[in-house]
Amino acid sequence: MHKLQWIQHKIYSREDLVRECNVWRATQKKIVFTNGCFDILHHGHLDLLARAAGFGNILILGLNTDSSVQRLKGPERPVTNENDRAFQVASLLCVDAVCLFDEDTPETLIKLLKPDILVKGGDYTIDKIVGADFVQHNGGSVEIIPFVEGYSTTGIIDRIRRL
Repeated sequence: MHKLQWIQHKIYSREDLVRECNVWRATQKKIVFTNGCFDILHHGHLDLLARAAGFGNILILGLNTDSSVQRLKGPERPVTNENDRAFQVASLLCVDAVCLFDEDTPETLIKLLKPDILVKGGDYTIDKIVGADFVQHNGGSVEIIPFVEGYSTTGIIDRIRRL
């Protein structure tokens, strides 16, 4: 498979990803899920994804669509469109699957995929992590990865504006 096709093959529709998760579960793979906007990919994002991947065999990244990012971050975001963001994160070796979601939260996607482990960044507490109760109720766990100080998309955008 050509490397470009390999990257595109990792971007799934919900329906296809549900089927793939069933295959992974049948082969005893531990499925890890994280989510976010991943607008202007930076060191903090990469650290989170690499650490998240270490908790299991398969890392799924739920990616907010452009309209979802706008509702969460404001009309000037995202800087990078959803297709480009999906391609960027799918190109990472530690990410096994990417799936866009248009809702404000990934709750529906989490319930469909039924991950073994849910991972979020250090700005969250377990009571604020969408899907944590569902994952734990189904025998899974929730992991919070500490932030890498000094890295944020908003900070990058602010620095660019000051130039």
